[in-house]
Amino acid sequence: MRVTPFLWFERDAEEAANYYVSVLPDSRITSVSRFGEGGPGPAGSAMTVSFELCGQPVTALNGGPSHRLSEAFSFLVNCESQAEVDRLWDALLADGGTHSQCGWLTDRFGLTWQIIPDRMLELMADPDAERAGRVVQAMLGMVKIDVSALERAYAG
Repeated sequence: MRVTPFLWFERDAEEAANYYVSVLPDSRITSVSRFGEGGPGPAGSAMTVSFELCGQPVTALNGGPSHRLSEAFSFLVNCESQAEVDRLWDALLADGGTHSQCGWLTDRFGLTWQIIPDRMLELMADPDAERAGRVVQAMLGMVKIDVSALERAYAG
């Protein structure tokens, strides 16, 4: 048994999938099925795109305008370093993405991402409730997560 996220795009599924696999390591397109003559989409255009993001299988559909992606679904990306956070943040915001707060952003295709450094989770899990609380309060004031600022909040 396997659970695969299934994303509904209006018409940009193949472009989005190609972009995502170019940005995230260990990612690749695994298959593309195309509309035929008389299908609901233009003949030859992608109907579904199957791909892997960091080894996680994902399927995208060009399903038309009846459903939209929303922040109710997001991909959480755990990053090992601030440099990795910065690279992904910039790449996913490129060409029309929008940022939110606490490490959340929505890319130009409408998919929401959480770009979270592992160190933030470590600091927030500290058994010292005061230290962990300072980290949470610092994070709540951030747009992109800044590990150095979290470390300063942790230290008090």
